[in-house]
Amino acid sequence: MATLARRHAAIAATVALLLLLCALQGLALWRAPPAWHPAAVTVRLAPGESITLGQRELAAPQADKAHLTLRRDPRDGWMLRNLSAAKQVVLQGEAGEQRMGSVALRGGQRFQVGHHRFDVLSASADEVAFSRDGVQWRYDGAVLYRDGHALPACADAHLAARALALWNRWLPRPLSIARALAFGGNVHCDNRLGLAGVTSGAALLARAGADGPLRGQLQLSAGSPDGERGAVLLLDGARQTDLRQQELPLAGVHAIIAGHSRLLLSQQEEQLNLQPTRRVTLFNVAELKLPAQVDWQWRPRALWHNPASSALWAGLALCLALLAATALLAARGVSTSKLAPSVRLAPSTAQGRTGADDAIPPARQASGQGQIHAGPWRTRLTWFGTIVLLLCGLAALLLQRAGSTPSAACSLLLASGALLWWLALPGRLTLASAAAVILLAAGLLSQLDLGLGANEVSWLRYYQKSCALLAIGAGLGGLWRLWAAQRGALLPQRATEWALAVFAAVALAGLAAEVLWGDETGVFDLQPVELAKLALTCLTAHCLALRLGWQSGPRRLAEHGARWLRLIAPALLFLALLGLALVQVDDYSPLILLLLWSAAMMLAYGLASGNRLLVALPLLAALLAAAAIAWLRLASIDVDADSAGQWPQNGGFYADRFQVWLAPARHPHTGQQLLLGARAIAEGGWWGGDGLLGLRSLGQGAGAALRIPAVQDDFAPAFFLNRHGLLGALLLWTAQAALLAGLLWTAARSHAAGAAPRGFRQAWAGRFRYFTLCGGAALLFGHLLLSWGTNLAIFPIMGQPMSFLSAGGSHLLFFLLPLLSFAAISAQSLEENEPCRSMSNTKC
Repeated sequence: MATLARRHAAIAATVALLLLLCALQGLALWRAPPAWHPAAVTVRLAPGESITLGQRELAAPQADKAHLTLRRDPRDGWMLRNLSAAKQVVLQGEAGEQRMGSVALRGGQRFQVGHHRFDVLSASADEVAFSRDGVQWRYDGAVLYRDGHALPACADAHLAARALALWNRWLPRPLSIARALAFGGNVHCDNRLGLAGVTSGAALLARAGADGPLRGQLQLSAGSPDGERGAVLLLDGARQTDLRQQELPLAGVHAIIAGHSRLLLSQQEEQLNLQPTRRVTLFNVAELKLPAQVDWQWRPRALWHNPASSALWAGLALCLALLAATALLAARGVSTSKLAPSVRLAPSTAQGRTGADDAIPPARQASGQGQIHAGPWRTRLTWFGTIVLLLCGLAALLLQRAGSTPSAACSLLLASGALLWWLALPGRLTLASAAAVILLAAGLLSQLDLGLGANEVSWLRYYQKSCALLAIGAGLGGLWRLWAAQRGALLPQRATEWALAVFAAVALAGLAAEVLWGDETGVFDLQPVELAKLALTCLTAHCLALRLGWQSGPRRLAEHGARWLRLIAPALLFLALLGLALVQVDDYSPLILLLLWSAAMMLAYGLASGNRLLVALPLLAALLAAAAIAWLRLASIDVDADSAGQWPQNGGFYADRFQVWLAPARHPHTGQQLLLGARAIAEGGWWGGDGLLGLRSLGQGAGAALRIPAVQDDFAPAFFLNRHGLLGALLLWTAQAALLAGLLWTAARSHAAGAAPRGFRQAWAGRFRYFTLCGGAALLFGHLLLSWGTNLAIFPIMGQPMSFLSAGGSHLLFFLLPLLSFAAISAQSLEENEPCRSMSNTKC
């Protein structure tokens, strides 16, 4: 190992930094104070008795103080009523999910919102028709019609809402995007039905989700307006039901969700057992004063071991054993007389290459100076270990989804093994891979510190999910790298085009699912837009790589135009559909990302083709954008707060975001995220909140930084600055800059390889890698720029996760790890084909 470390100083330094960061994670676990939470909540009531439960009794941190009422009816058994004005209670049973305070309308019924009464003319799974004062209304789940005519857009509707309304009116109903009908307010417009004297949003009519007894049906529910609550009554003959006071039996219900906390139910004749499984409050001592009818069963927080971890320890032990065996084979040189006659040391690049290299296939040639070739045994161990790592990651993710999350120590071992295994894969260690491994370890340390510092059990799930997804992504990327190293040849261009087409189709299907059934947070707990970014980059890179090979093509302008349309049509179509998916995102950060990506691709094409105009335009646009931001900030300081707060209203484009950015003191409620983030950064200073770069506070409470909205995602840098200070941020910026530089360096080498006088396939492959890496680096730079700019108040608040640092599972699995795998394969291919550029070999 000492000899290996001397020969590979870069690998030794990277492994040392990685082990240091993993050791700090272990230290954080060791220093975490003991904490307890209720494993079971038992409620005992006599027939006819009732009790009010809330945040304290249920250990639900986001529930109201008086959230629900339990009553034991002598005839119907246990009954539940929701008391919260703004938070719904969801019942999960054998028939699916049902939200309390909701009901499916039927023809002949009547309902009343405030003092306004409506008659239901007809109701079906597709639409509901009702009337009031001679006016007939019809709602189909997406569009509201008054006497057969759709209502116009509201005056305060932004561009995305107007585009969405036009989409729903023009396209068939199966392709429409569901939008709720809101009752209340003073105007009839879009999907608002104005009612005098009723607060806007007092009642909602919307399509139910895919699960539950009301699946797919239109249902009326009591809203949660900001102002005074109004009664929402369902009139069915002589029977009158207030939806806000709806009481339902718990027969057949196996779980309830109150205040984002999920509690499993098991009913007995005299008692009701509730088992909290999500969003559970932690306590420093196992003692709490509770009502006489409520009893808790305490359980300590399991950081090192729990029953769910037992199934993973064997797999992790096997994975680490294979990793040690692979490292041992590499350290001993894999003796040629015992293992494989074809295994030998690669010649040093300083000594030059000889004709003997021609006897070795390109896929098995040296991938680094003084590196030892992988023999058959080491290759088999690497394949087997990568598969074991992938299975361990999948098992950890499935266990977490099933509610049996492995312990934090098990997740730490899984992530450490994944990062070490990534370094053990074949190929020379590049600057991009080394920086990415360090950033991943630093990000996991920050997520673990945040999870341990919170007063909820569920905060650790962000860290545990990131560890599981890292193992899955590293396993899939490792299999891809091993396959590419073993194959050692380029895919045919036709096969590559088919692969890109399938990739684009999968990404488009994901975007369509997000538009139809999801929202700006994704669909089915995934964010297909992350996969779409990578697919768009690869598709455009293929088109641009082909465009650079037109020197021997047609000469007439008309023929060039036809070829251009054939090449860029897929990219334009994909870009248009991606922009359509962004319509429902209440943020403009995706548009800025697309602009940055477009400018970077223009710059990369201009450099590759020698077009100075294409090089100058993006650089000039970047200078103008920086000058505009600086001018806005300086101008907002020079003028009074009143005028600064009114500037963006003239443009009407996300005015509230600009108002909060320019004058945050005038908007303390909407600017809470910005103000709390700025306060946390100021508390961190240069050396962190503890004065020792966060080392002294590892595993301890996170303090006021936890109150920042989305501190685990969009405002993760604010927590990092609060914990580790500006000096820690400078180290993080250095690693991020090294990653970007490594990607661009590999891209430049790929372009040089493609420009060498060789065959068309090799030239296309070099250009394709060049454009793909440039586009991926541009998107990564955009994420870093927007996230740092938002947290440091350089830009208005924009919701983009910080790469490697935020708990963005889809961003990690669908964008970062595939991009890093592609960069490693590109670098490995450059090393394998190096002899072909230094000698005239017809086989190459």
